[in-house]
Amino acid sequence: MNARRHIIIGMGATAALGMLSCSTLNLKLKSEYLEDLSSSQFPNIRLHTHEGKAVKFYDDLVRGKVVVINMMYTECKAACPMMTANLQRVQKLCGDRLGRDVFMYSITLRPDIDTPERLQEYVDRHHITSGWQFLTGAVEDIEHLRYLLGFYDRDPGVDRDPSSHTRVVRIGNDKYNRWTMSPALAAPEQILAAINHVDPSIVHTYNGGVQNFSDYVQA
Repeated sequence: MNARRHIIIGMGATAALGMLSCSTLNLKLKSEYLEDLSSSQFPNIRLHTHEGKAVKFYDDLVRGKVVVINMMYTECKAACPMMTANLQRVQKLCGDRLGRDVFMYSITLRPDIDTPERLQEYVDRHHITSGWQFLTGAVEDIEHLRYLLGFYDRDPGVDRDPSSHTRVVRIGNDKYNRWTMSPALAAPEQILAAINHVDPSIVHTYNGGVQNFSDYVQA
């Protein structure tokens, strides 16, 4: 298997999913982080789940899996609650795939305040069900993951604002080295289509709409 991870933010996928351009999203990947994402293993950074469990980022969360990753923080009053609500709809569309074939992770942008206990309170407050893990860790480790995953802006002033990094989701399949991004507030069916696009073992989980990426393109 080719060891390179392929970032598949192609023009066709962008048009089909109604995605915004990276410049419109104020999202630019630095060349060194593009190389890190595409050619080497993710780091085994130590994180803690909202349930207080210690995990390794690559070995426990990403290796061989289809993943949906976003960044948020519990004190966010703008995009985060809307994004969480939208991803709950995605969670529902995934059905019993979630936690088995697809794994959802929300990483805090404010690890200095978001302890596992605070993340658990957030999970409880938003009535988030199982199969979706909220994660925190050391400040410097979270910053490394933020840049590695592309949740940053080239403008230092914008980049210092945590709310500017919360409006996209990184979607990938480590086993097949396929990665893409989607606006976090896109229609849940569009985000599901992006998830299915990176997963060659697609199963039909949503009877009322898009079931896979090709279906969406042809619609």
